[in-house]
Amino acid sequence: MIGTGILKGMAVTARNFVGSYFEKDRLTTVQYPEERTPLAENYRNFPFLIYDTDDPEAGLRCVACKICEKECPPQCIYIIKSEDKKPDYMGKPQFYPAVFDIDISVCMSCQICVEVCPFEAIKMDKVFELSTRERFDALLLRKDELSKSNTYYHRICPTDAKEVDAKLAEAAAAAAKKKAAAEAKPVTPAPAATPTAPAGPPASGE
Repeated sequence: MIGTGILKGMAVTARNFVGSYFEKDRLTTVQYPEERTPLAENYRNFPFLIYDTDDPEAGLRCVACKICEKECPPQCIYIIKSEDKKPDYMGKPQFYPAVFDIDISVCMSCQICVEVCPFEAIKMDKVFELSTRERFDALLLRKDELSKSNTYYHRICPTDAKEVDAKLAEAAAAAAKKKAAAEAKPVTPAPAATPTAPAGPPASGE
């Protein structure tokens, strides 16, 4: 019985060894960086910020609500909210992050920041070639380095990006419908004030 198990195991090893020379899907070695294995769509590495339109400042979805900063387990996200508001890509005045930093030397790629973001402003990237000789400042990614377009997001995660766009479009349509209904609602005029009778002459004896 023991000999049979050894023979079966050796047969599996031999089949994989010989097959690795003829079947491409059995190849276990990739000649990196000349050859690269395609990454799965649900692969995640470090977060990045999404902006719409062509302007990374005006189109940034983040409104500096700081939920991701509070929920981050290793506390690697640092945000400073702006003092003023500016129109976003839809023309609605919004706060924005004056500072948005992520220390990727601490980030554990848990994706909690993505799950808690109510504005679909932060997603997980697939970039993994981030090694550097400098450990601290070079691994602190700032807002301009984190900001990437929605087109880029569609390229790396087409399925999820399509679902997010549909969700945002539905929310925008509902908000526009609500606003139109509020503007079309007739305004009830305020009741006219009752005129006060002029005071008469004082009674005699007063």
